[in-house]
Amino acid sequence: MSTAGVSLDLARELRAICGEEHVIEAAASGMPSVVIPGKPTLAVAPANAEEVAAILRLANEHHFTIAPVGGGTEANPMWRGADVCVQTTRLNDVEHYDHADLTVGVGAGMTVAQLSAMVAADHLMFACDPPFPERSTIGGVLAAAKHGPLRHGYGSVRDFCIGIRFVTGDGRKAKGGGRVVKNVAGYDMMKLLIGSYGTLGVITSASFKLFPAPRRTLTFLAEFATWQEALKFGNLLARSPLAPMCLELVSPQARKLMRPEMTDDAWVICVRAAGSDAVLARYRKQMGSAVTHEIAADDEHEVWRAIENFPAGAKQKEVIESSSLPHFNISIPLAQVDAALSVVEDFAAEGLTSIPVVGRVGLGHLLAVPWPNPGSSVELLTTAIGEFEFHLLRALPSSACISKSPARELCLPTLGPDQGPGNSMRAVKQALDPNNVLRGRDTL
Repeated sequence: MSTAGVSLDLARELRAICGEEHVIEAAASGMPSVVIPGKPTLAVAPANAEEVAAILRLANEHHFTIAPVGGGTEANPMWRGADVCVQTTRLNDVEHYDHADLTVGVGAGMTVAQLSAMVAADHLMFACDPPFPERSTIGGVLAAAKHGPLRHGYGSVRDFCIGIRFVTGDGRKAKGGGRVVKNVAGYDMMKLLIGSYGTLGVITSASFKLFPAPRRTLTFLAEFATWQEALKFGNLLARSPLAPMCLELVSPQARKLMRPEMTDDAWVICVRAAGSDAVLARYRKQMGSAVTHEIAADDEHEVWRAIENFPAGAKQKEVIESSSLPHFNISIPLAQVDAALSVVEDFAAEGLTSIPVVGRVGLGHLLAVPWPNPGSSVELLTTAIGEFEFHLLRALPSSACISKSPARELCLPTLGPDQGPGNSMRAVKQALDPNNVLRGRDTL
């Protein structure tokens, strides 16, 4: 599509669908990374699923591409391949809310913070804690399959999403699941859309199972000299009768980024527990002398917010923004966590860069961020990142899932046209988006 077509004819038709004030150039929408020099990409904010469907039908008719966008907490290079960004922030209605039945359905543009505040009034909890909940949208969390430390105790968003509504790439409204927990009708479309990064459809709303909010929580910190000791303690705790809300490993480098005043090199296991005085006393007894600190109230909130937002919440946030450091999201079998941490330790020992790590070691999820040492050049850092990725892939089994953000380059084996899961993935894409209109990826 020509530049003139995008800026004039297309904008006119989009304004007829969504209204004059809801179609603007993407540079004015607060997403400067979306715009390619010389290409005036548009941003449009539909108010409902009907308008989303109309936009996608228009895209198929006029052969332009779409990138669904939520709160924009993660800039994505894939936006650059799209002609129009569909912002979901106006899709923020409450479709249903039954606090007695522990279910809620909301628009994809509602933020996690808004949903959490709404259900908290009834002493309930939406058990998803992605980075920057004030901006992270429900649709973005689903599209990116985002999660935080609460995943240890409550599972991922896939586990408590009970229904989803979306618009396919060719403009058809569709749905999966329903509004009640005991729902087995139809295909499990939730699992298909969650983690699809907006490439199969534009999520317009979703329903979730809620959880009773804990009336009291307490966080225990246990410090260790080595990751081997910390991992052993975490594994023992994960296999114990205790059921912590969160069980998180924090490396010394990650801890210092969150709190620059820290000077020791301790590995930390952070355990968040909920319950009565008797329950919390049981945690103290089980964890024993390994516990070095107990944190509650506002201090506890700050600790977990720093872990949720890591590394963007680090004091040197501008370093990440200026050099676009990749974040390695690693999902591995529990038996392979030690192999991943060994790579981190061995690589950092070479002195090229440090590798801060946080993660749900009880589930096999780690976030590793190559961080420049003082005086490191861009060329040296780029080389170090490539070598770290190579050693990580070589050390971990084929069952490991490794993705890089913000580039999100999924490390998968090369597939022929009729081999393995690639063929099935192409068939699903063809069925839901036959004209490849959805070339972008959703963001939080």
